[in-house]
Amino acid sequence: MSGESETGEAAWATLLAPLREDLGRAAILTDVDGTLAPIAERAEEARVPERASAALRTLAERCGLVGCVSGRQAIEARRLVGLDQLAYAGNHGLELLLPGDAEPRPDPSLSGREVEAAEFLAGLDLEELASVGLRAEDKGPIQALHWRGAANEGAAQGRVNEVARAAGKAGLEPRWGRKVLELRPVGGGGKDAAVGSMLAGEGLDRAVYAGDDRTDLDAFRRLRELREAGELSAAVCVGIVSAEAPAELAEESDLTVEGPSGWLAILEWLAE
Repeated sequence: MSGESETGEAAWATLLAPLREDLGRAAILTDVDGTLAPIAERAEEARVPERASAALRTLAERCGLVGCVSGRQAIEARRLVGLDQLAYAGNHGLELLLPGDAEPRPDPSLSGREVEAAEFLAGLDLEELASVGLRAEDKGPIQALHWRGAANEGAAQGRVNEVARAAGKAGLEPRWGRKVLELRPVGGGGKDAAVGSMLAGEGLDRAVYAGDDRTDLDAFRRLRELREAGELSAAVCVGIVSAEAPAELAEESDLTVEGPSGWLAILEWLAE
């Protein structure tokens, strides 16, 4: 249904009815920041509402799988959500943390390249970047630059555009999010790969994925590929829209809701 997203409770109740009818065969997959947790000026200030955690806890008891697919490191995503019984794909799919695991499993494609992004960033003038409002975040194999809340966000974004071009020439892959640039090794990972890994378990034949940013479009496309291949009988892509959401999000969604509160309403309906 790409390009024809629907809105309203009646629409999402119809689209999601196949999942609710047989939760034991369903996967509930969700982004974290901007989807479960409202966007905060700084990543460390983000909080997942207790109602969202409660709904996910109930769904984890009833569903075949409940998983979070995040740009955060998997351990940090688990800490933020607060539920050990979920599966977590962190660093946009570069690591997987399954229920019961103490440490995440890294994507094998990272072997020998774990420090490429950190070495590139260390070669820049970090004081100069900070002077225009760019904040560096060390996420292991991924290095991020944030400019949300900068005194002059336009100037900060102009400078980060220069960093992105330099990173590309250095052999890294720049990826854009909501007022954040992430630098990562080329190849491997991706939210599409994370979704594929999570849905590889036996007995799952229907899924929903909710997200609010460009990186979530990869997950949407993977869900549709699995449906078209006959591996899923139902696949629903939910766009969490806001003033900052990219235009493509609504175009690629089967269903759109306003902000994390809209997604929470769906989670609670599924958990009834």
